[in-house]
Amino acid sequence: MRRESAHPSSGHAADAELSRSASTLINRNVTVAGRRTSMRLEPAMWDALQQLCRREAKTLNELVTEIDYQRSESSLTAAIRVYLLRYFCAAATDEGHRLAGHGMPKRHFPV
Repeated sequence: MRRESAHPSSGHAADAELSRSASTLINRNVTVAGRRTSMRLEPAMWDALQQLCRREAKTLNELVTEIDYQRSESSLTAAIRVYLLRYFCAAATDEGHRLAGHGMPKRHFPV
């Protein structure tokens, strides 16, 4: 069954950019608690997992097993996405955002 695109093609450069930036899920095998399984994640998620493994000196299988033990989300891939978000949010600082060129948080002052 073929899914219709939410963005109809109009032939514009923006459409070409959208299709180039759209992620394709990548399927990889991992071992979770001694059992081999496959997971489908976006390339950016696989990159983030590898970066986290390097930072924490863990193998991918060790990290995914830890996430699986801690998860309350409905699927392992959902738990991994949430874990990655929380990990990198906890590591984010105002200085890091400034160096990355992100906008600074707006401060609300009483009027």
